Amino acid sequence: MKLGAFVVPTGVGASIGGFAGDASVWARRFAQKCKLIVNPNVVNAACFSGITDNMLYVEGYSLDEFFKGKLNLIPSENNKIGVIFDKSISQEVLNVHINTINAVKTVYGIDIVGYEITDNSVGVEFYVDKSGISTGNVSDLGTLKRAAEKLIHSGAEAIAIVCRFPEDEGNDYENGIGVDPVGGVEAIISHYISKEFQIPCAHAPAFDDISISSKIVDKRASAEYITPTFLPCILIGLSQAPKLVKEKTQNSISVSDLDFLIMPYNSLGGIPVFEANKLNKKIYAIKENKTILNVTPMEINTNCDIIRTYQELWELM
Repeated sequence: MKLGAFVVPTGVGASIGGFAGDASVWARRFAQKCKLIVNPNVVNAACFSGITDNMLYVEGYSLDEFFKGKLNLIPSENNKIGVIFDKSISQEVLNVHINTINAVKTVYGIDIVGYEITDNSVGVEFYVDKSGISTGNVSDLGTLKRAAEKLIHSGAEAIAIVCRFPEDEGNDYENGIGVDPVGGVEAIISHYISKEFQIPCAHAPAFDDISISSKIVDKRASAEYITPTFLPCILIGLSQAPKLVKEKTQNSISVSDLDFLIMPYNSLGGIPVFEANKLNKKIYAIKENKTILNVTPMEINTNCDIIRTYQELWELM
């Protein structure tokens, strides 16, 4: 069976995959025909997840290291997960997340070794910069590291992180326009833990307002408007995330095993594309999936197969 990677960068306003699990339908279809590496942005959808047994759920920093040939993936099932909670999360919101953990354990049989509350407030700020890209700041990454160390010592093989985010002051995301404002700083958080521990991890934001809105929003964002917590999708994804190892082993997957990479048409400036190009891997640039970037095959002089739609690629596979 072929091995592919389906990547939608976070925080760049992808028209497909830039919202809440809205690239899942294509990931699920492609995974019927091949083993498929996905970044969390592709399948995360708040209380839902698009993940299937034929997908490998790999966070962005680890994905880059995989493409550089510095990390290999060992398929895994029922990982032991530790959960980090930001100290600044209120008790009321924390209780909702604890109930969420228990619900996911009950329904899916996911192995949660426990949770740790950070010793300091993490201090998350998020915003969209002048270029239109989602980004932000984190005051105390070290407090996340200390909590992760405790969980790993307790047997955690993957880390879920939940930080308190300030309330959004309003944006067009709910109307299906623009960029997910929290995605960029979420990537900063998960990249940090991945880099420190070479362990699968993912982040879900927590907001003080846990009421559910009754307004009708764009269908691509709707998964995030019917639940007070975004934790279920990352727990489901992390439960089957591959182990990360530096040395190639008999049962591990390396970038040399990859057959193709699928990317949005105009966001080809990342490490996966450059490294895949060096290795002469097939790169599919999907023209219907636009972002706020302008990094096209012509801009970077990269050899890509330009495909009009995901449907066309599906028919070619």
